[in-house]
Amino acid sequence: MDIGVLLPTGTAQWGPADDPRELVAFGRQAEHLGFSSLFVNDSLMSPRIEALTMLAALAPATENVTLGTAALMPFLRRPIQAAQSLGSIDVLSGGRLTVTVGAGFPGRFGRPLYTLSELPWERRFARLDETVALWRALWDGADSFHGEILQFDDIPPTTRPSRAGGPPIWLGGATPAALTRTGRTYDGWLPYPPAPADYASGLRNVRQAAADAGRAVEDITPALFVSVRIDDDTESGRRALDAYARATYGMPLEELERVQAVVTGSADQVLRRLGQYIAAGAQHIVARLGALDLRSQRDQLERLADLIPAVQKAMDHTAAAEGS
Repeated sequence: MDIGVLLPTGTAQWGPADDPRELVAFGRQAEHLGFSSLFVNDSLMSPRIEALTMLAALAPATENVTLGTAALMPFLRRPIQAAQSLGSIDVLSGGRLTVTVGAGFPGRFGRPLYTLSELPWERRFARLDETVALWRALWDGADSFHGEILQFDDIPPTTRPSRAGGPPIWLGGATPAALTRTGRTYDGWLPYPPAPADYASGLRNVRQAAADAGRAVEDITPALFVSVRIDDDTESGRRALDAYARATYGMPLEELERVQAVVTGSADQVLRRLGQYIAAGAQHIVARLGALDLRSQRDQLERLADLIPAVQKAMDHTAAAEGS
């Protein structure tokens, strides 16, 4: 069982006195507390430390944690240059990179970004899959690529990642088409369904698509992206998460809970809810901490770290039950 944390790289999560350079120390603290991964997200819709820049800073400052994106939006970057950047981060981290990708969302979190990137909104999923195929080809030494959308000849040598074939690439998405594409093509699945039952049914579809494609289901990591707030005072915790949802997404908590996995309450309540997702099949949790300044983020980080042994124990129980 892996438990990771999303670094608060967006300015909406900083207090007025926070120094963004403290994010590197935040990452080191998370590793010291026992988290197994550090993830960053990607956007142009609000000021933030750019995702790949943050991972490059963390690579030499950490030792063992996985460094990941949740999720990188490849259309924001030229595809060949992105392959070079990702390969470089994998090398600098000693092969610790995991890349979750997405194609963006309808509404203000998607289409406007394509306009800024001077790319069409149409066929965005095909473009995403071809970009990933291009990266993998370049990391294997290809000097040309011919897809339906992306066409390149005479490509200069690209920085080869630390691992043969490059870092694992996960897909963030839970539509029926995304589940099929995950099973057929990707190395992992990182959705955020608001109900554990939705996670379980989605994972079944991913694994069926993998089996239909002749892939081993064990080759696909089932992960979960979830917002977490631990607070003994339930109402206080919900108020804090509501402020977080409004600052980050411009929507109240009740609306966010309808579309994303959100877990709040006492430590025991949070543990029980995470346990439901583990029972549904999640094996790598990426927690976004519901706090709006680095001091509060650190407090939530320590509270969640206290649950790591119990979460891992819940995973052991689930694995034993499945094996019996």
